Amino acid sequence: MEERETFLKEFRGETLGTVSAQSSSEELFQNQTLRPILKLQNDLFLAVFSNYVNKNKPNFYSYTVEKKLQTIENSIQKDIKFRNSLKGIIMALFTIEEYETYIQNSSSLNKRMMNLLIERLKSQVQLFELETK
Repeated sequence: MEERETFLKEFRGETLGTVSAQSSSEELFQNQTLRPILKLQNDLFLAVFSNYVNKNKPNFYSYTVEKKLQTIENSIQKDIKFRNSLKGIIMALFTIEEYETYIQNSSSLNKRMMNLLIERLKSQVQLFELETK
């Protein structure tokens, strides 16, 4: 069990974002756990979202940039199955200790998780331009 914990923390890399003595426990979790996982899983999230729009939003690639940004947000916020799948991709890389922290405040941390992921995908919307092949 300890091997998994050590491996996950080393595999994910360092804390991303600012951590200070004034940081809340949620902010610490976000910067020490969520951000490194999101960065590590970025290519997978892009592939998963691309597959999602290919199956569920066939005209996505012809949308304006503004409509693509709105679609990214709506897809993650309103499609419960899709959102749960994305959460699973993130939570699979939690240590047991991180999972125990997560379950104590899952509602708030889920919001942070999804907001970070939405912003990450939106910031890469240009990658969803020429996917029509």
